[in-house]
Amino acid sequence: MKKLAILALICMLAESCGDSDSPTLFPQEDFQTTVDGKDVSLYTLKAGDITMQVTNFGARVVSLWTPDREGKLDDIVLGYNNIDNYVNNPGERFLGAVVGPYANRIANGTYTIGEEVYNFPQNNNGQTLHGGLKGLDMVVWDVKEVKENSIVLFCLRPDGQDGMPGNLAITMTYTLTPENEFKIDYLATTDKATHVNISHHSFFNLKGEGNGTIEDLEMVINASAITPINEVLIPSGEIADVTGTPFDFRQPHIIGERINADNEQIKFGAGYDHNWVLDKQTDGVEFAASVYEANSGRFMSVYTDQPGMQFYSGNFFDGTTKGKYDKELRYRESIALETQKFPDTPNHSNFPSTLLNPGETYTHTCIYRFGVR
Repeated sequence: MKKLAILALICMLAESCGDSDSPTLFPQEDFQTTVDGKDVSLYTLKAGDITMQVTNFGARVVSLWTPDREGKLDDIVLGYNNIDNYVNNPGERFLGAVVGPYANRIANGTYTIGEEVYNFPQNNNGQTLHGGLKGLDMVVWDVKEVKENSIVLFCLRPDGQDGMPGNLAITMTYTLTPENEFKIDYLATTDKATHVNISHHSFFNLKGEGNGTIEDLEMVINASAITPINEVLIPSGEIADVTGTPFDFRQPHIIGERINADNEQIKFGAGYDHNWVLDKQTDGVEFAASVYEANSGRFMSVYTDQPGMQFYSGNFFDGTTKGKYDKELRYRESIALETQKFPDTPNHSNFPSTLLNPGETYTHTCIYRFGVR
């Protein structure tokens, strides 16, 4: 009897250990609803060592589970635990979402194409942020295909939505690879000249959501310059060398080393909230950045074919909103790494063009690769 009891205890412990190494997935029914007459649901993707859940409302990454160096899984993105909190967000609107059709900011909510002046809702300190009031994050995407490791989503953004020109047809594919990559491929066409700059807005914490500051993470950014901003986070149009500044991450630095430096740009962003001009050698997909968390051993690297990347250090979270697992979304406990063209490009002729004309195709690839060391 004693041997049987010991065997039973071993089995119970083994099962318990197995459960701890399995992702805690959200039930699909918590994300099933209808928004603007379209069905919303939740989809689970798996490949390699990672598991990701996605809702087609805003094409949002709801959870992303990756192992640490001991094999322990954590959900490393911020989010909410049900669809109601995404639709009627109590705090941060862009958690895990696709942002656009113009990611980042447009100064004073206006730009000109030819002789035509276009005006947009000013939803952020007098500027247009991430597409305005009804950006790509606030619409239900059509699910075109789902496989074990990928999902294909489609959105037709109508001409004149929030003032932006053109019927913009966007196809976006999320793919998990055996190499533990989360790959995003964007493709868009238009029937009228318009500016397009689409990006992804997951907030990452390699310790796990709600598990502490990101200031002790090690960062590398493959960039020799930034686009400096003013007090409302709009670029001046300058391309500024990062040498000798808190923005030089060409060699590894701890994020918190210089995040509170006596520096005008740091003060404008309340920390890091800037676009880095990547040191691209080709038009193809190249290394952009990496982040390392020493305790867990988790390592994330970012690759893109875009000329810029926004690094945001979670400066405006204040803990008043709860995310998943009843954890508060707190100050500087997450980072966003948004591959992109430059903010406010339509109003700066020296920036790489974002203009998309009929007959042309917008493409963009971003890869987040996960590992340990």
